[in-house]
Amino acid sequence: MNKWIMFVIFAYMTTGFAQESAPHAFVGARIIPVVGKPIEKGVIVIHKGKISAIGVADAVELPNDAVVHDATGQVILPGFVDTHSHIGGAGAGDSSKPLHPGTSVFDSFNVLDAGIQKAQAGGVTVANVMPGSGHLMSGQTIYIKMRDGRIINDLVIKNAEGKFMGGMKMANGTNSIRQAPFPGTRGKSAALVRALYIKAQEYRQKILDAKGDKTKMPPRDLGMEALVEVLEGKRIVHHHTHRHDDVMTVLRLQKEFGFRVVLHHVSEAWKIAKEIAAAKAPCSIIIIDSPGGKLEARDLDWKNGIALEKAGAVVGFHTDDPITDSRLFLRSAAFAVRAGMSEEAAIYGLTMAGAIMLDLQDRLGSLEVGKDADLVILSGSPLSVYTKIQETWVDGKKVFDRADAQDHLWAVGGYGAGEDRPVEYCCYGKGQ
Repeated sequence: MNKWIMFVIFAYMTTGFAQESAPHAFVGARIIPVVGKPIEKGVIVIHKGKISAIGVADAVELPNDAVVHDATGQVILPGFVDTHSHIGGAGAGDSSKPLHPGTSVFDSFNVLDAGIQKAQAGGVTVANVMPGSGHLMSGQTIYIKMRDGRIINDLVIKNAEGKFMGGMKMANGTNSIRQAPFPGTRGKSAALVRALYIKAQEYRQKILDAKGDKTKMPPRDLGMEALVEVLEGKRIVHHHTHRHDDVMTVLRLQKEFGFRVVLHHVSEAWKIAKEIAAAKAPCSIIIIDSPGGKLEARDLDWKNGIALEKAGAVVGFHTDDPITDSRLFLRSAAFAVRAGMSEEAAIYGLTMAGAIMLDLQDRLGSLEVGKDADLVILSGSPLSVYTKIQETWVDGKKVFDRADAQDHLWAVGGYGAGEDRPVEYCCYGKGQ
């Protein structure tokens, strides 16, 4: 290869690496850290994937090698956490039975799905990707960062032990009621769930009784292993539920078996907000702007947010994408505020509340030194219909830029916006 061409490629690669490895400082923006008061004309510095400094301009010293971004007139928020999404075309349980604790979305996620780019365009930096709700237990969920990866390992969030993080998806109500082997009534649904958890308790006891002796261990069962994690609080149950009586059934099961639960959808939360708060069950609510859907969600009301806020429950939002397009996630908080929820609680619901529901509150959900550098840069007030998401950063890397033609296409739609993301190479351009 020509030496000059080699030099140009090397210069391109090293310049890009220097830009990527250098600190980035955003100055002049209104920063909403979520914990603490908004910072007017603030500064936030990110480096090596983390937030290294934040505060008013006079209190933050910029690193000499920082790449400085003038964010005057803009608003910076933590990345949004979508606690319930179906992007990536993922699935788990099938129609062979109503309970599938051993299956996982991890094994069926398309990392090149354009839904990831659309989520980035909506300011979503973390999502809990779920299997469907047509089962009493449809399988294990995965928590992902909206990185531009090539394989699923590039996206999944790991815990301190290096294990991929995720919850367990459950559902009740009409979704899982059908012909045998599925339950035909709500009562049978609860009975099947109880029977499975009792089996998991017995499996766990056998492990404890073995005291490390491999000859006394029960035969390995992937489903039971996952349910033991649920019983021990290591894996959160994410529970689809709508009607007030179905919600109360979930809370009874949670109390009976001691698992941790996040209530999803909770269409009739406003009817039993005090009971939900008393059970200390976080609620991930959905807000849709058009009627229709299933009969059991007919009493869904935008006042769920304010009812739960007043009751003292932890309340966040989700898209259930494609029910709500990820690009419109910010609008969910705006609708809740229109119905009476405070702006502070609504923004908390997009960020910190979601982080709590995924056990990630020590790593993200707010703009604090040491937390992941997941940022959303807005053109104006967060809940204004005129505001646009300008940029989204994940782990200190820009993954969405509205000024970029391809990103703009994913943000607004058009020919090619629904196609899988092409694989990119460092030196040859997109998709070549």
